[in-house]
Amino acid sequence: MLFPLQVKGAETRRRGKTLIGPVSMYLSGEGATVIIGPNGSGKTTLLNLLHGTARLHAGTIEWQVPIAEARAVQSFVFQRPVMLRRSVVDNIAYPLLIRGVAKQKALAQARDWATRVGLGDVTERAAPNLSGGEQQKLALARAFITEPQVVFLDEPCASLDGRATADIEAILQDQKVHGTRLVMSTHNMGQARRLADEIVFLRGGQVHETGPARQFFDAPQSDAARAFLNGDIVE
Repeated sequence: MLFPLQVKGAETRRRGKTLIGPVSMYLSGEGATVIIGPNGSGKTTLLNLLHGTARLHAGTIEWQVPIAEARAVQSFVFQRPVMLRRSVVDNIAYPLLIRGVAKQKALAQARDWATRVGLGDVTERAAPNLSGGEQQKLALARAFITEPQVVFLDEPCASLDGRATADIEAILQDQKVHGTRLVMSTHNMGQARRLADEIVFLRGGQVHETGPARQFFDAPQSDAARAFLNGDIVE
């Protein structure tokens, strides 16, 4: 079992400047944790730190399995997904192929996932030619096809219109119901309310407040969180 994840005094730095930390937090194995906070608070960096793509300079990040095993059951969805210069189905199949899955089996699973995310009619189209919403759906299919235990998502609906956002949220809700642990950032408070089971409020690279989503939105404990939810400028 991958979870719980225990983070104690974790820090990451760049050129001598602390970007995140010290951060201590605990993530159980169920639901969706949504990270919110002002622009520049470090949401993306925290996701990278938890995922292992940002260097840990101090503190500990401990999964319940060895780190190599933990990384093998994680996926990451970027705000602006990278599209390989291949077809939609080849993009979705890629994570399986690099894991040694037979090509025909990988392509069959990729076509199934394309249909599940609403791309069943464009499987042979060149992925870079998709719309922004379609590319994000592809990125989700590519992340979920390996059946990860946890998926990190960095503002997956940024710059998408309402219809595309609703489609993405429906996919995420479905995966959450089926047991995939989600850890994501968003600047959209409506989306946070719809998706989150737990909120992490980040400010200045540190966890300022955390708790159940309903409790956070109904009765935030800090002045900064109340101001942020009010739409005030919080630095």
